[in-house]
Amino acid sequence: MHVNQAPPRQDAATRVTSCFGCVESRTSFRNVQVDKHRSDVLGYLNPLKVTMVQGHHNWICISYPHFVCCFRMKDSTGWHHIWSSPYMENAVDRVALNAKVVAQNQENTNKMVAASMGSFVQLWLIMDDGSSREIGMFDLSVSVDSLFFIGSQLVALSQFGKIGVWHSMTQHWQIQDVIPITSYDTAGSFLLLGCQNGSIYYIDMQKFPLRMKDNDLLVTELYKDPSEDMVTALSVYLTPKTSLSGNWIEIAYGTSSGTVRVIVQHPETVGHGPQLFQTFTVHRSPVTKVMLSEKHLVSVCSEYNHVRTWSVTRFRGMISTQPGSTPLASFKIVSLDEVEEQASSSTGNDFGPYGEQDDQQVFIQKTVPETDKLFIRLSSNGQRVCVISSVDNSSIAAFCVHECEGSNRMGSRPRRYIFTGHTNGTIQMWDLTTALEMMNKSDGESRKGGPTPEELMKLLDQCDLTSRNTTPSISPAPSVLQVPMGPTVSYQSSRPNSIAMDSDAGEEDGNYYPDTIVTKI
Repeated sequence: MHVNQAPPRQDAATRVTSCFGCVESRTSFRNVQVDKHRSDVLGYLNPLKVTMVQGHHNWICISYPHFVCCFRMKDSTGWHHIWSSPYMENAVDRVALNAKVVAQNQENTNKMVAASMGSFVQLWLIMDDGSSREIGMFDLSVSVDSLFFIGSQLVALSQFGKIGVWHSMTQHWQIQDVIPITSYDTAGSFLLLGCQNGSIYYIDMQKFPLRMKDNDLLVTELYKDPSEDMVTALSVYLTPKTSLSGNWIEIAYGTSSGTVRVIVQHPETVGHGPQLFQTFTVHRSPVTKVMLSEKHLVSVCSEYNHVRTWSVTRFRGMISTQPGSTPLASFKIVSLDEVEEQASSSTGNDFGPYGEQDDQQVFIQKTVPETDKLFIRLSSNGQRVCVISSVDNSSIAAFCVHECEGSNRMGSRPRRYIFTGHTNGTIQMWDLTTALEMMNKSDGESRKGGPTPEELMKLLDQCDLTSRNTTPSISPAPSVLQVPMGPTVSYQSSRPNSIAMDSDAGEEDGNYYPDTIVTKI
């Protein structure tokens, strides 16, 4: 195992540097089960490129094109490699991790890892000592678009209108046909589905109700959009439970017409369905993301990831109309996407927002596909928290934000980290909690948002831009390097021939660097 120390930084950079914990890898090229002869057939596909990073409690799951591995953090010794999957013939599209499996008659020491390849889902049970058992391979019959756990139940969703559920108690895989799914969210044991017909449905995964006559999973309609527009984004907020008012459920959703609505379920009106609370018509394109939190409502549309935010007024924890939601900010999370990207790219490069609903949330902006920099920005106003730069100059291929539990020492609290997976197989870890604390303690001087024109030009300098090709090609450009280039892969934005810039540029800020870097897997 090699742990490389980051090079010393300039003062301008170190003032936004936070402490960085080392991700220790005990894997080498010898014990990673990769057949080089098989991966040669793929040509351009790097078999050791990190495609997705998922976290749950003090475990993280790292996905590569043809295998998956898990790491665990221990209080005294840091991160340890625990398990690697066998080589899988087909490329991994989605992964899911459950680090706390509730099992009968035994301690909660088992973990579950799932990976989807096309329409197939493979599930493993993993023990703390690294041993594992394959539970099974399940077929959804259509491509799996989302894969996640709700409690101990594994859920696979397809936009074509199919739900696959593996029930941990019955050890049974069940497929249910529904209206084509366009969005989803989870709240406790509930799964909410936004569908093409403008309706929102829910399933109680804890009770797991089955219809007596045909044993089908009971899917209940919760609300129907007044305009019957496609529900393209969903966010559920559960207010704190009290003995007097019970639970007040709040749901924000976006539609294909660009409308954002907030509906609420009063404890006194259970059984009558949610009531329409507010409607916002500020987007001209379909809403792709929406997030309702304790203090803010955030929506994103498909036009250059245009973000609109509002401050939310609450009374005793429940949303209020006095004085009501106030417009807060408007900005863009500009990102150029690959023309022919892998199915895992959208999951591995999801820009957020990340964070708990009662805490500060952030966007992670990856401006161009091949870059070693990420811009971390507040989701509420778009202000820049920091810029992280790969310590070994390798391109960042995937990332996620995850909160790890504090140690058993008194006074230790959970901390949020950014995990970045790179094209050379390394994982780097960044302390987001410290970066946010340093930002909150700074004075009220103007801060930058997304990349400034100068920073954007530096990023695009490594792309091949020509007058006949309106989309940037893989970096760096042949004119930059003095070595022969391989096959060119081109990229495009959501609208060719133009690049939208944020107008919230401020004063110069430093980069955010870690102190150590992990070795290759």
